[in-house]
Amino acid sequence: MHEHRIAPRFLASSALSLLGNSVAGVALPLILLATTGDALAAGTLALICAVPQMLIGIAGGAALDRFNRRDISILSDLVSAASVALIPVVDALWGLNFWWFVVLGLMGAVGDVPGMTARDALLPAVAKRDGTDLQRFMGLSQSIDSLVAVVGPALAALFIGMVGGVPSLWFTAALSALAALVTCTLPRAVGAVGQRADTTAATEQKRGLVAAAADALRTGVRVLLRTDGVLTTSTLLTFGIVMVMGSFQGLVLPVHFTQNGHPELLGYVLSAMSLGLLVSSLAYAALAPRLSRRSWYALSLVGMAAGVAVLGALPSFPVMLAGAILLGVSAGPASALLGFFMFDRIPEASRGSALGTQNSLVLAAAPVAVFATSAAVTAFGEAAAALGLVGCWLAITALALAARSMRTLDESTSVKEAAEHDNREADPTL
Repeated sequence: MHEHRIAPRFLASSALSLLGNSVAGVALPLILLATTGDALAAGTLALICAVPQMLIGIAGGAALDRFNRRDISILSDLVSAASVALIPVVDALWGLNFWWFVVLGLMGAVGDVPGMTARDALLPAVAKRDGTDLQRFMGLSQSIDSLVAVVGPALAALFIGMVGGVPSLWFTAALSALAALVTCTLPRAVGAVGQRADTTAATEQKRGLVAAAADALRTGVRVLLRTDGVLTTSTLLTFGIVMVMGSFQGLVLPVHFTQNGHPELLGYVLSAMSLGLLVSSLAYAALAPRLSRRSWYALSLVGMAAGVAVLGALPSFPVMLAGAILLGVSAGPASALLGFFMFDRIPEASRGSALGTQNSLVLAAAPVAVFATSAAVTAFGEAAAALGLVGCWLAITALALAARSMRTLDESTSVKEAAEHDNREADPTL
């Protein structure tokens, strides 16, 4: 056991970075709407940035398998801080317009996407260095993320109320910069990439980042979708969650509450969901060993399906609030388990490529799903679109529960474990 634990500093840095993103996620759409006067501007901006964000994420994943992950995390937070701080600077010097948001949004993606992947890639190394059980550490990390999801919007409202929309971004920039400062206190060795064969390392150093990014995409897709059934199912389920829930939170519910004349109620529903997720994540971190992984997985998915069905019915506000709480409480174990499967089963040498590919594809999938849902709302109304999303989620749940790879989660052997077993057989000294 190491004398000085680094997990608290890692979690603090992650929370600060995520808090900055959470505040920006509330402030930026309001600023964009106030600047352009166009309610569709935020959706258009997301679509414009989707493909570049995906490419940036893939390139960042390649970099994470070549360079120190701690250093990339620091650099990413600094770039994020600069991109947000430039918004009030541009507003003061030239005045903001839609295209400034595109330019600065892409600059922010250069920091946000690789930074998110860098922290994901660092987490198992931090747990290993401190001798902490990875599954419990994942639950604790998820709990902190859930707490930030509750605090972030409230903090954004406080900042905007105190100083206004654009000036509030100085606080966001400060949070990202502080996250970089805290990460600097972590030992650089924790971010080192695993050793590879000398010939492989020498070859990679001679190649450009574009070629490495293409290889990273191929490696990421292969690792996530072709080498391990649990990883494949976890990846596809993650996409399903992001697309369905992103469409609910980003379009259907806002349209529903706006048309009913109570847009402020959306915040209460999302806060209830986040609070439920926080409670269940804490409970899972404490009680994970009490049930098998399969039991947690099944109970979580069934509960989430019930919560989504309640939300999709667009009932009265008290019933919808109960559905949001049910969804949040049910989602905690599944969220922690999916993260655990990713970290536990992806080979260390491919972790940057795999996580970078996953994060990039998720970031591209979300705006596409929201755009498709917006077309359904326009053609059929929000009630029909909501029922369509419920149907999609029920189908996803059924497939996720029936997947052969997920039936024996406590007995299955990962690709990484199999490789380590083969290495031990080949070299008895290991």
